[in-house]
Amino acid sequence: MKQQSKREPGPSSPLIKRAWSYKYIYLMMLPGLIYFLLFHYVPMLGTGIAFREFSFKNPFFGGEFVGLKYFRKLFSSHNFSVVLRNTIIISFGRLVFEFPLAVALALLFNEVRGKRPKRFLQTVYSFPHFLSWVVAAGIITNLLSDSGVVNQLVVALGGDKVSFLTQPGLFRPLLHITNNWKEIGWGTIVYLATITSIDSQQYEAAIVDGANRWHQIRYITLPSLVPIICTMLLLQVANVMSAGFDQIFNMYNSTVYSTGDIIDTYIYRMTFVIGESFSSSIALGLFKSVINLVLLTTANWLVKRFDKDAGIF
Repeated sequence: MKQQSKREPGPSSPLIKRAWSYKYIYLMMLPGLIYFLLFHYVPMLGTGIAFREFSFKNPFFGGEFVGLKYFRKLFSSHNFSVVLRNTIIISFGRLVFEFPLAVALALLFNEVRGKRPKRFLQTVYSFPHFLSWVVAAGIITNLLSDSGVVNQLVVALGGDKVSFLTQPGLFRPLLHITNNWKEIGWGTIVYLATITSIDSQQYEAAIVDGANRWHQIRYITLPSLVPIICTMLLLQVANVMSAGFDQIFNMYNSTVYSTGDIIDTYIYRMTFVIGESFSSSIALGLFKSVINLVLLTTANWLVKRFDKDAGIF
């Protein structure tokens, strides 16, 4: 058996000694660790505000303790039930109408022959991802407004104008269509990287056995994608209660609150428009985070039941 190198301590070495051996790798991780520490862990100190009357003098630990007062206030509000329903419907709609399309497009990209056509298509489909939702929403508004290109075309063909942006019934489908346009190309990257790592000998053996392209996709490509599909699905489930704040905030208006107002946009309005106490906003944000944690843990357990090698923890 090959003797272990002196430069790489074995598993029996003390933790500090092993960590020091990989100090440059940890140094590369440092910016990411600092980011998560400052923007994800330090703000958790503010969760206590949900149980206290907010005070600017001592925002984190000051103020009178009021227990579940603001949670009871939220749960008894009609607006809360509306935004919770909208958040769940929009988020699960994304799982049904958006998540599978990235997998399907990756499979289609893989069937394109020739590197140049494939790269061209990937570039075209991925480009909208780099537009901010401020810019993308501006483009969509110009296209779908009453005087936009789409309505001008409808009128030219003898039809009546359609208020795409102010009809509550059209807002959710519009969210899914525009998010697919913007993000579907970027979503294929992980799947394409996994497809390229599949051993080509499997396809060669399948061809020898008489398998056509559909059989190769069904019995080789898709099974190889299952672990990464499970991981991406878990990450999507972890954000179910978010539902896409950037997109909705830049596209919605007061006429579509009944179907488009979600928890994050409601928190924004409560804090900066209505002027509710910060304690109410923090209570709603804490509720959202707890539900996300429960959904992620449950989904991870279910995925591990399906595939022991899948899951993120």
